[in-house]
Amino acid sequence: MIRLTRKEMTVLKEGLWSGNPVTFQVLGVCSALAVTVKVETALLMGIGLTFVAASSSLLVSLLRAFIPSRIRIIVQLLVVSVLVITVDQLLRAFFYAVSKQMSVFVGLIITNCIVMGRVEGYAMINPPRRAFLDGLANGLGYAAVLVLIAVVRELAGSGTILGGAVLPRELYEHGYVNNGLMVLAPGAFFLLGLVVWLQRALSGYREK
Repeated sequence: MIRLTRKEMTVLKEGLWSGNPVTFQVLGVCSALAVTVKVETALLMGIGLTFVAASSSLLVSLLRAFIPSRIRIIVQLLVVSVLVITVDQLLRAFFYAVSKQMSVFVGLIITNCIVMGRVEGYAMINPPRRAFLDGLANGLGYAAVLVLIAVVRELAGSGTILGGAVLPRELYEHGYVNNGLMVLAPGAFFLLGLVVWLQRALSGYREK
């Protein structure tokens, strides 16, 4: 059984909740809005970014003593690029239809503020295990927000979850109509703002 130190538990808590990259730092918003029409795309995007964030943080932390300061950003981008290409090829091989729906947003993980921010701001100055946990926590925090928004958007906008009908047919027979706003960008903005407000309210956050 792996035991976590108090510092490592704090790292996990910050990435998942108190310092969530989407709701607290407002990073990765573009992809959060673009791939949340369906739960499937949001889930795969979240898994992909989590893999890249955790793996790149671990690798950069392992290599940090050997990376010249002047070229550190180039090395970080190289590491992230290799991992993103791996994710992209796996999606094309096993989830081709979904990969087409996700379009350029998988490739844009390379320049995602969450990934590069954790690599540069945390992995470069912390040991490998802690850096890995930081990348993992921030990736999972990002994924959780994506999936939450996607569940609401797909259910309200299409009446389905993961492509399967959830709302009973009788509801439609009595006049219910899917909310078209939820499949459009304004609906995503509204839900994201609501999630940000709710998370900050529950955590007791106050602007300084």
